[in-house]
This record gives sequence, structure tokens and C-alpha cells, in this order.
Amino acid sequence: MWRALLGLIVLLACAPAASAKTYPGFHAPGTPAKYDRVSTVVVGPASARNVLVLVPGTQAGAGYMLPFARDLVAARRGWQVWVVERRENRLEDHSRLSASPQAMFDYYLGWIGQQSPGPHFQPADAPYARGWGMRVAVEDLRVVIRAAARGGRHVVLGGHSLGATIAVAYATWDFNRRAGARDLSGLVLIDGGSSSSVSAADARKQLADLKGGSPFLDLVGLNLPWVTGVLAAVGSTLAVRAPDDPALLDSWALLPPSLKPPVPVTNRAAFGYAVDASTGPDQLALVQSHIGHLADTGDPRGWVDTGPATVRRAAEALSGDGKVDGTAWYHPRRLSIDAASVAGGVANPAQKLLGVRATHGRDVHVPIYAFETSLGKGRVLKAARALARRSHTTAKLVDRSASYSHCDPLFAAPERNDFLKTLVPFLSRSLRTAQ
Repeated sequence: MWRALLGLIVLLACAPAASAKTYPGFHAPGTPAKYDRVSTVVVGPASARNVLVLVPGTQAGAGYMLPFARDLVAARRGWQVWVVERRENRLEDHSRLSASPQAMFDYYLGWIGQQSPGPHFQPADAPYARGWGMRVAVEDLRVVIRAAARGGRHVVLGGHSLGATIAVAYATWDFNRRAGARDLSGLVLIDGGSSSSVSAADARKQLADLKGGSPFLDLVGLNLPWVTGVLAAVGSTLAVRAPDDPALLDSWALLPPSLKPPVPVTNRAAFGYAVDASTGPDQLALVQSHIGHLADTGDPRGWVDTGPATVRRAAEALSGDGKVDGTAWYHPRRLSIDAASVAGGVANPAQKLLGVRATHGRDVHVPIYAFETSLGKGRVLKAARALARRSHTTAKLVDRSASYSHCDPLFAAPERNDFLKTLVPFLSRSLRTAQ
């Protein structure tokens, strides 16, 4: 017993903590120098010879991928995981996320509609973000991949949702007649990717709308593009730090009705109700997982975990680890516009209009892994299969569309996570192919 306990103590003492690194990024026209930066959160031993670089999806920050990153490093020796924190996350104000629950709420949300608000959150004004499209994301990502590859390490690139589209864009990008895939040993597509392209006419219309509107995506339609990210950050932090207190957000008059449970609940239960696949609104499908349900009794009601994920794990993923949170408060609309033209690396008129150079769809000569959930509706595996066929490479395709929601691959506990269980052997095979 004592020997086992000593071994556990040594293991915990040697386990590397997540660390943040920031690099000079692409010089985007009109962008202040302090935002021409790209960051990563690194999990795993510095001695690792292999790196999985992960790119978050739409309106997502590095934090929501960290629980999975830790699971992978624990399951597969010799690997690090680098989670990209895109430049738009530098616009966020985390200064009061560590304040008391009431002070945090008042600063970020309680001031809205008040005639004489006290010190409060000031939304970012960043018109230059209208230019933060796929080229900016890919060039920033290239900085990360080059850093990860130093010393001859093998790099596998992966992404979740829109992050998978960015990964395909990188792999097929034309870097002076050289495909980005030549930097990689494998490609991991988690419920995302790229298939058909938007038309040039539609892309032109979206550019015109962008020119006269906000630079940022407004998921809930309140004309407050940042509110989805702030709600997620505040709600998840309350669920972690004051889980059994009465739900503070339920008293907010501006809380969308779709996020309000039918009975009084705790902070933890309010968060679970919003992001569980069975009760969360359609607008939040991008952060939903199978977690559980409201307790049958209690005043306020608590939460019962019954899914592959737990409410605590999901809340910790979105609230982050003190360095980053799991959402992007400001998601550039231009990035989503450009993403629709990637088309699996096949040149098309929309790419020419938008300045997207994802044209090496025949040159992705690395193994491909793709995992599909219910949100993919068949598109993810179809696109991955087409990319593999186009490049004459192998593809490992995992279909969990009947049982997994969009964030289950990242939020599920390791012992119940089919994504982790199928990815680990793929990573081993990708290295043998690279060598």
C-alpha cells in the first residue's frame, strides 16, 4: 500500500502543469500590434517527441479542450497537446472572473439596462477584426506548428467543429506552392471539416453585410455579440465556484427564456440545463453534451449526472483553468465566411474572391482521422472520405452520430470516451507512417 501511495505521489509531483505560450503572429492589416499574437496552452511533458496541435471551433477558446488534452497525455506517453488560443480571445476581459459571485455578475451582466451602473465590463471595439479571416487564422497557426515541430518533433494537427475546417484549410493551404500538410504527420477532424463551397455570389453578399455590421458573430440574436461568451464564462464559473447556491443568473431579467429552467435550481443545475443535449436550446448546440438531468426533488433543484460527461467536467472546461476560458467572446464573422469556401482544398470562385488559398486538396499525404456526432448529419465523414480519396491516403472514420452530441468527444470522461479510445491507436499509426 505504501509503495503504491509513494508511486502516486511521485506521479503527481512529476505531472507537468498546463503552461501558456504566446508568439508573434501574422501582421494583419490595420490590427494593433498587441493583437497580432497567437497563444497556446501546452499540456504534457517537455520531453515529448510528438505534439497534437488542437484548434477550437466557433466561438470557442482553448479552455474547453483542456480536460481532453489532459486525458490524452495520461493515456499516451510521449505526447504533448498544444491547444491554440486564437487572437480574438485577446479582446476578452477576465479581470473579474475571480471576484465574488455577485460582484462577477454585476460587472459582466448586471449593469445592462441600469441607469447608473457602477464599474462594469466594456465591450471591445475592434473594427479591424473584419479582416480576421482564414488567412489570418492559418498564418497564425503556422507559427504554432513551426514552434511545435522544433527539435524534429512530429506534429499532428486536429480541430473541433470550425477548428477542423481550419485544420483542413491549413493542410491544403498553398504556402509558396507547398501544401501545409507537408508540415504534418496526421490530421484529426473532430465533428467538423470541409466539403462543398459557398458560391461567389453568396460570399460577396456576406462581405457586404460584414462591411456594414459588427465584426463579430451574434449567436443568440441580441445585438450583443459578446453576450454568449460572457454568459458561458459567468455561468460555468458559478457552477464551479458556488455549485449549490441558488442560480444567480435566474434572477437576471434579460436571461433568454430558453436558458431558464422550469423550477428554481442551483448554479450547477442551471449550467447543466443550458448545455445538456436534451434541454439546451438549439442556439447552444455548439457547446452541448450528454450530461444528465435536473434532480427530481430539492429547493433549489440540483443536478444528476447520467451521461458520459459530468456537469462539473463541462463547467470546468468552459470556465477554463485561470489562464483561459472555454469560449471566445468575440468570434470574427470573416473567419466563418471564409471557412465556407475551403471546400476540402479544391479551388473555387469563392476562394478567389475571399483570398483563401486552400488549393492542395490532392496533396494531403498524411493519415486522416474523423469523428462524427449527431451535429455532423453525415457531412463530416463524407468530407473526410472525399479528402482521403482525393489525396490517396488512409482515413479512420468513427461514426457516433446516433449517440454523441457535439462536445461529447471533449467532455466525456476518459473511461467512457470513444473518441479518446479510437484516437490513441490512430496517433500511434500516424507516427509509424511518418517514420
